Amino acid sequence: MYAVKAIYDGVNFKPRQPISVSGKYEVVITFLEPVEDDIVGDAQSKKRPLSELRGFLKGKVWMADDFNGPLEEMREYME
Repeated sequence: MYAVKAIYDGVNFKPRQPISVSGKYEVVITFLEPVEDDIVGDAQSKKRPLSELRGFLKGKVWMADDFNGPLEEMREYME
């Protein structure tokens, strides 16, 4: 199984990285979220340095407060 990120513009799928498989494959296409054209286009064509894209995921990524806390499933092994 291979996973490839792509951008769909309403007509075509444009892979965000090279695809190194040959032959015919059955695929499953999952639409995640809309993307902002200027960020995706600039990142792909490298018109803007990545440092200018810093912060574009702000508010979309989070980590639970107890991320490093003990897992209940492992309690018997930790005592």
